[in-house]
Amino acid sequence: MELRPGYKRTEVGVIPEDWGVAKLSTLCTAVLDCHHSTPVWTTSGAVVIRNQNIRDGKLDLSAPSFTDEKHFAERTRRAIPIFGDLVITREAPMGLVCMIPEGLRCCLGQRMVLLRISHDTVETRYLLYAILSETVQRSISVAGGTGSTVSNLRIPVLKDLQISIPTLYEQRVIAEALSDADALIESLEQLLAKKRQLKQGAMQELLTGKKRLPGFSGEWESRSIEELETNHYLRLARGRVISRKDIEQISGDFPIYSSSVHEGGLFGRYGNYMFDEELITWSVDGGGHFFHRPKHKFSVTNVCGYMRVNSSTLNCRFIADQLQHLHSKLNFNYQDKAHPSVIRKAYVLMLPRLAEQTAIAAILSDMDAEIAALEAKLAKARSLKQGMMQELLTGRIRLV
Repeated sequence: MELRPGYKRTEVGVIPEDWGVAKLSTLCTAVLDCHHSTPVWTTSGAVVIRNQNIRDGKLDLSAPSFTDEKHFAERTRRAIPIFGDLVITREAPMGLVCMIPEGLRCCLGQRMVLLRISHDTVETRYLLYAILSETVQRSISVAGGTGSTVSNLRIPVLKDLQISIPTLYEQRVIAEALSDADALIESLEQLLAKKRQLKQGAMQELLTGKKRLPGFSGEWESRSIEELETNHYLRLARGRVISRKDIEQISGDFPIYSSSVHEGGLFGRYGNYMFDEELITWSVDGGGHFFHRPKHKFSVTNVCGYMRVNSSTLNCRFIADQLQHLHSKLNFNYQDKAHPSVIRKAYVLMLPRLAEQTAIAAILSDMDAEIAALEAKLAKARSLKQGMMQELLTGRIRLV
């Protein structure tokens, strides 16, 4: 393939002619392996960074781990992590990376490496994004397999990773653009979390009758699922056996709901076994969440339960929401804790009149629609950022 004018082929692919390629070791003043032992865990003290604390290139300390001063000193004998250092994981999984934030006193857990950046040659955020790039992550994946069961990124391999390097000024411009994209993603994540919390609060108040909507009054009835089914208000059943092989061979335009895909499904048609009505489904294995399924064509596997609401006095969406709310409050000891036989006996609904059920369901449905719109916006923002990384970190698009 003919090169674009102003570009060249290198070990990392096609990049601008005025860019260079450098080994990671030359971009760092130190590459320091972690202490090879499990930390002594305490309930407070110095923070220990673990693999699970690194997510999407950021350090997540929402669930921190700690060690005491003695073991902090042991684990930081070679270096104490400081603001601007990068941390990269060697295994389980490889290649997760984040930057040490300002003001954090911490040490490293197992399977991690500290990268102390040479600020004369590379901008910290640029190197962070470069390591997260598709090209470098592929190199890590290819070079990291050293054991029969666990892939491990060895220190010599890590040091030899090839990084494309523009000028410091262009590095900063690229890092700034990607940081802005990250800031948008983070703001959407925070807004989405807030909307989800608001919905949980609304469910807690509206589905229990603690808060009544204007214009509604009167007592709510307490009715068990078993009682409602006995009186033919609704009916519970399990789906049919549809093997993974059958699903993969099916072609069609309709979802098949299973325990592994709660809100989507594999598309196809399974013989004459097809619904075209409003139902409630849930995962039988492991006690999965309840989902309201509006009228559409779909099938349900045997690891799903489904509920058909027959009564004109019950709102299907309201029942699904209340079951989901109850599900989060109940603590079962059953191995098959969401089997229809368990649902019949364990769940007791609080039921206002149909008009109030419908009004509550409409409010929660609107909140779900708002959450779904935010989820779509967040997914798009993440996709756009990935595209930006691919274009900017290869120099296909230049910002200077």
